[in-house]
Amino acid sequence: MNFNTRHLMCALKITEFGTLSQAAQQICLSQSALTQGINKLETELGHVLFDRSHSGMQTTEVGERFLTRVSRAFEQLQEFSSILFGQDKAKRSTFIRSVSTRQLRALIHIVELQSYTGAAVRLGLSQPTLHRSIKDLEHVCEQRLLQRSPTGVEPSWRAKQLRRYASLFFVELQQGVEEINETMGQMDGSLRVGSLPLARTDIVPLSVLQLNSEFPDARISIIDGPYSEQFNSLLHGQLDVIIGALRPLQAQQDMRQIHLFDDQLSIVVKADHPLANRQSISTAELQQLDWVAPAKSTPARHVFSQIFTGRGLSPPSHVIECSSLVAVRGILLNSERAALLPARQVEVEVRAGLLAVCPMILPGTHREIGLTLRKSWHPTQMQSRYLDIVKQLLAHA
Repeated sequence: MNFNTRHLMCALKITEFGTLSQAAQQICLSQSALTQGINKLETELGHVLFDRSHSGMQTTEVGERFLTRVSRAFEQLQEFSSILFGQDKAKRSTFIRSVSTRQLRALIHIVELQSYTGAAVRLGLSQPTLHRSIKDLEHVCEQRLLQRSPTGVEPSWRAKQLRRYASLFFVELQQGVEEINETMGQMDGSLRVGSLPLARTDIVPLSVLQLNSEFPDARISIIDGPYSEQFNSLLHGQLDVIIGALRPLQAQQDMRQIHLFDDQLSIVVKADHPLANRQSISTAELQQLDWVAPAKSTPARHVFSQIFTGRGLSPPSHVIECSSLVAVRGILLNSERAALLPARQVEVEVRAGLLAVCPMILPGTHREIGLTLRKSWHPTQMQSRYLDIVKQLLAHA
C-alpha cells in the first residue's frame, strides 16, 4: 500500500492527543482536512483505526497495533533527520512533515539500480516524474543526493543512508498491515530467511517446512548468497533473519546475534580416497593434499588456516576457493582433493558410498552457528514463531 505520510502523521497525532482539534493544531491542518485524511487511511486499510465519541477518539485494537508500527516507521525517518540536521529541531520537523512515500520509493529504487530509467520501469512511472520527486526530496534534505556519472547515477553517502532508513520505514508499515491481518486471524504475512553457504543443511528447510505447516498462507522466501550480500539485505530490511556462521559485529551496525550451536568441521574426500578411513594425518600428508577451501574472510576459512598454523605450517595458497556446496561435492567426486565441511552436510553422499568423512579428530575445527537479526527488528507473531521453531528443532537435534 502506498500510504500518504501526512495521513499517517495525522493518525499518530490523534493517538497522542485524543481529539481532532488538538491534533489539527499540532500539524497545522483544519479539522475537516484531518478528518478526511483519517477516513482515507481507514479506507485504504479496510479497518477502523479509531472509535469516535463526544469525548474524543480512542484507538481500536487494530488501530493500536497498526499505529505502533507507524510510530516505529517514523522513528526511522527521525533517526535520519537527526543525522542530517543534528540539533536543529525546526529543520528535522520540516523534513518529517514534508517527505513523501513517493519520494522515498523513488530514491530507494534509483539508488539500488543507479538508473532513472530502470527505476521508472520498475515503479511504472515516467522519468520526469521521478526527477521531480528527487528534486523535491533534495530540497527537503537541503543537499544534492544524486549525481549523474558515466555509468548512470551516483548516489551520495547521505542518499545511501536515506535509502536504508526509508527501506526500514516501509518494512515497518508492511509489518503493520500484516499484524492487522493477524488480529483478524489471517496469517498470511511474510518471512525472508537468509541461508549462508555451507551452513548446516537441515536447519532452514526443516524450520521452514514446520512454519509452513502451521501457517500455510504465509509467504516464505529462502535466499542464498555470500555473507556480505545477505548482511546488506538484512541491514536494509530485505531479509528478516540470517542463519549460518556468526561473524564479529561492530557496535554501530545495529545487529545482534543469537548463538545456537557449534558446528564441527571434518575433512571430506571421495569414498575411495587414501585418507577416507584414516584416523590421523601426518604433517607431510597435510602439506601434500590438494584442497577445496572455503572463501576468504569466512569463519570456515579461518578454521581451515588454523589446521595448518597449529602445526607450524603456512596455509596452502594453491587452492580452489568455493562456497557452493553443490560445486564442492562435484569437485570432490571427480578429483583427489579434500574439503573441510560439516559431516551432516554430506550425509546423503556418505550413505550412497560416494563421499567419506575422515574419522580423524581435528582440534579447534568448529564454527559458531546462529541467527543474525537487526536490533530494532520487532517480529510479527508468525515471524516470532519461526524463531521458536528453529530453537526447538535444535533442542531436539
